[in-house]
Amino acid sequence: MSGRRGIQLAKEIYLLTGKFPSEEKFGLVSQMRRAAVSIPSNIAEGQARNTTGEFVQFISHAEDSAAEVDTQLRLSIELGYYSMNDLEAVFRLLTDVQKMLKRLRHSLTTNP
Repeated sequence: MSGRRGIQLAKEIYLLTGKFPSEEKFGLVSQMRRAAVSIPSNIAEGQARNTTGEFVQFISHAEDSAAEVDTQLRLSIELGYYSMNDLEAVFRLLTDVQKMLKRLRHSLTTNP
């Protein structure tokens, strides 16, 4: 997986969080953006490593960041910033990214 879908997700998170209340600038906005950017960043860093084991470790970090984004999106719904309907496309994209990461990790660990 190239980081394209991860970059697309990060872009969507930036657009969404740009509409959050200003008091969230250093709270949820910062956390969501950091976690979203971490996904394609970890993929890229893992691809640049010399061993499969290191690559798998960075894919795992990207999966952790994707889980954080999922939680933060759900929290933004609970806080009333968005509805589930508003975020349906972003959740689909996030699910796609999570599935691709899982498949990539699986292929790296079963075919080293």
